[in-house]
Amino acid sequence: MQRSTQFSAFRRAAALFVAVLMIPAAWAQDGSQMPNAPSAQVQKAAPSAAQPFEMKDYSKPQAHFSNPIGPYTPRTVAPPNLANTGRMEQLMRDGKLYISMNDAVALALENNLDIAIARYNLNIADTDIWRAKAGSATRGVNTGIVQGTPGGTGTGIGSTTTGGGAGGTTAGTGGAGAGTAGLVTSTSGVGAAVPSFDPILTGTFQLDQNRTQIVNPFSEPFSNSHTTTWAFGYQQGFHWGTNLSVGFNNTRGTASPLSDYQAFATQFNSSLRATVSQPLLSGFGFLPNTRFIKIAKNNREISDVAFRLQVITTVNQIQNIYWDLVNAYENVKVQQDSVALAQKTLSDNKKQVEIGTLAPIEVVRAQSVVATNQQSLILAQTTLQLQQLLMKNALSRTLVDPVLADAEVIPTDTMSVPDNEPVVPTQELVNQALAHRAELAESRIDLTNRNINSRSAKNALLPTLNLFAYYQGTGLGGSLNPNYICLDPENPICGNRPRPSDSYGSALNQLVDSTAPDKGVGLQLTIPLRNRSAQADQVRAELEYRQAQMRLQQQENQIRIEVRQAQFSVQQNRASVEAARAAVQLGKQSLDAEQKKYALGASTTTLVLQAERDLTQVQSNLVTANSTYEKSRVELDRVTGATLDRLGILMADAERGQVTKMPSVPYVAPRPADEQTPVNPPAQPQ
Repeated sequence: MQRSTQFSAFRRAAALFVAVLMIPAAWAQDGSQMPNAPSAQVQKAAPSAAQPFEMKDYSKPQAHFSNPIGPYTPRTVAPPNLANTGRMEQLMRDGKLYISMNDAVALALENNLDIAIARYNLNIADTDIWRAKAGSATRGVNTGIVQGTPGGTGTGIGSTTTGGGAGGTTAGTGGAGAGTAGLVTSTSGVGAAVPSFDPILTGTFQLDQNRTQIVNPFSEPFSNSHTTTWAFGYQQGFHWGTNLSVGFNNTRGTASPLSDYQAFATQFNSSLRATVSQPLLSGFGFLPNTRFIKIAKNNREISDVAFRLQVITTVNQIQNIYWDLVNAYENVKVQQDSVALAQKTLSDNKKQVEIGTLAPIEVVRAQSVVATNQQSLILAQTTLQLQQLLMKNALSRTLVDPVLADAEVIPTDTMSVPDNEPVVPTQELVNQALAHRAELAESRIDLTNRNINSRSAKNALLPTLNLFAYYQGTGLGGSLNPNYICLDPENPICGNRPRPSDSYGSALNQLVDSTAPDKGVGLQLTIPLRNRSAQADQVRAELEYRQAQMRLQQQENQIRIEVRQAQFSVQQNRASVEAARAAVQLGKQSLDAEQKKYALGASTTTLVLQAERDLTQVQSNLVTANSTYEKSRVELDRVTGATLDRLGILMADAERGQVTKMPSVPYVAPRPADEQTPVNPPAQPQ
C-alpha cells in the first residue's frame, strides 16, 4: 500500500513538472507574424480566368498546439503546375494565337517560367526567418535575375547575364551575390554565439541492476542493488543572450543486504537545479543575439525587391520580343509587296518583249529581281516563324500542346509614335530612377545587413564575461529499514537526529523548502590573448561595409548614365522614325514618277526596278525604326524604374501568378482588323 502511494505521488509530480515545463515553452513562441509570402492557395477563378500556381503558404512553421507532432513531420511541396493558364486558350481562334501587347504581358505574368522560378524565392526567404527565430544562422537567399527566356536581352545593373539559372544564391546577407555584381559577404554571421531560442526538453529513463561478490566472511556472499533513474531537463535562450537551464533528477534505489545503519530499504533521491547565465561583454545585448533575425527579415525584403526586379526584367523582355515579332510581321508584308511589284514589272516586260518594244534582256533582269525579292521574302518569313516560336515560348509554361506548338502568332497591336511627345527634364528622370530602381533598393538593404555584421564583429572583439547564478534543492526519502537503529528515539547513539521522511512526496517537498539547498552566483572570464581571429573578422567586416558603400555610389553613377543614354536613344530613334517616314514618302513618289515615265517611254526597266528596290528598303527601314523606337521607350521605363507603374502591373498579381487587372501598355496602337491576317509563311521542314 505504501509503495502504491509513493508511485502515485511520483506520477502526479512528474505530470506537474512536465506541465510546468510546457508553460515557458509556450511563452517562448514568437507571436509576431513573418512577412507574407505570396499565397498560392487562392480561390478558384471562373473558367475564363487564369489559374495560378498551386503553392502552399510556407511563411509559418508548424506549431505544437494545432498539431503536437507537426514540428517533427516533413512538409511536402507540391510539384509545379506546368499547364498553361486558361487565358492562352481564350486567345486562340481558328488555330491561331491573336495577342495584343497587353495580352502578352498578362500571359507572361501568369506563365513565364523565369517569373515562376523566381516566385519560389519568396518562400525560400521565409524559411530563413524560421531558422533565425530559432537562433540559427541563415542559409541565404536567391537574388539573381533568372533570364532563361530565349529572345530576351538583359541590360543594366544586375541584368547582364542571359540564360542564368535560379539566381545568385548568397550564403550571407542575401543582397551581395549575383544580384549586385558579385560582391561576396564572407563576414555574415560573424559574432558571438547565439543561443537557441527554441526551447529544448530532454528526458532520461534508466534501469540498473548490479550484483557484486563480497569476500568478507562476516557478511553475505553477494550484494545486490537495483537503481531506477528518471530525469528531465529544459533549456532555452533569450534575445538578450540569457540562458536558462532547469534540471529535475530522481533516483530510486534498493540494496541488499541491509545494514542496521541504513535508514531506508528503498531510497528516493531527488534534485531540482535552475541555472541562469548572462553574458556581460561579448554576446551582451539585443543586436548580437538577434542579428540573424534582423538579417533574415532584411533578406526577405531583398527577395521581394529581387522578385519585383525579375518581373520588370521579364516584362521588358516580353515587350522587346513582341516588337521583334511586329517588326518581323511588318517586314514580311513589305517583302510580299516587293515581290508583287517585281512580278508586275516582269509581266509588263514580257508583254513588251512579245510586241517587240523591249529587249529580251530586260525580262531576264526582271526575273533576277523577282528571284532576289523572293529570297528576301523567305528570309523574312522564316524570321517571323522564329519570332513566333520565341513569343510562344516566353508566354507559356509548356509547348507540348500540338495546337499551340503549330499555332501562328498574330500580333493585334502595332507601333505608335506620338506626333507630340513631352520632354521630361533629365534631372527629373534621374531623380525618379534613384528613387525607384530595384537594384538600388537591394543594395541599400544589403548595406544595412553589412552594418549589422560590422557591429556584431565589434562586439565579438570583447572578452567573454558571463554572470551566472544557480539554485539546487535536494530531497531524500523512501521506505524505512525496519532494523534501522535510530527508529528508537531513545537510542543514545542517534542523539536528536530527526526521523527520516518515509515517502517520495516528502522528498519532493524538500526540493523547495530549503532543507538542503545548493545556491551560488559567480563570474566567468575568458580573455583570448592577442585575439587575432576576432580582430581580422572585425576589420574585414568594416572593409566590406565600406566597399559596399562605394559599390552603391558606383551603381548610382551608372544609373545616371543609363538614364541619359536611354533618353538620348529615344530622341535619336524618334528622329530616325521621322526620317524613315519621309524616305518612304519619297520612295513612293519616286516609284510612281518612274513608272509614269516608263509608260511614256522616258525611263528604263532598270530605273523602275531600282525605284522598287529603294522603296522596299526604306519601308523596311521604317519598320525597323519604329521597332527600335518602341524598344528605346521600353528601356527608358526600365532605367527610370517606371515599368510597373507605366504598365499598370500589380505586384500582387505577379506573386499569385493570376492577373486580375489587365496591364495597359502605352505607345501602342491596335492593328486594323483587316490587317490581322496570317502572312502564310512557308511550311516548316519535316
